[in-house]
Amino acid sequence: MPMSNSASGLARSVCLVVPVNASACRVLNATGEHVGNLKLIDGRWKFKAIGYDERGAVVPGGGPLTDCHNTQFDAPDAALLSAAFARI
Repeated sequence: MPMSNSASGLARSVCLVVPVNASACRVLNATGEHVGNLKLIDGRWKFKAIGYDERGAVVPGGGPLTDCHNTQFDAPDAALLSAAFARI
């Protein structure tokens, strides 16, 4: 099911950061929806927002956390992401 592009509390609450490999993680919200990825770029973890259109196609930089796209972090930690996204 495609994710709504509206930013709700649940959409902004990061529940899980799932490692994919040494330089990438999937970011899921509190309802288990994929809302973005973290990529290790030049020694910093950069959040890359992901959304989906009405047909389920990926929209890079879209979704409920589009305004958080390219936010940088020191570590791939769900608590750090949640705190940062709550302030944006």
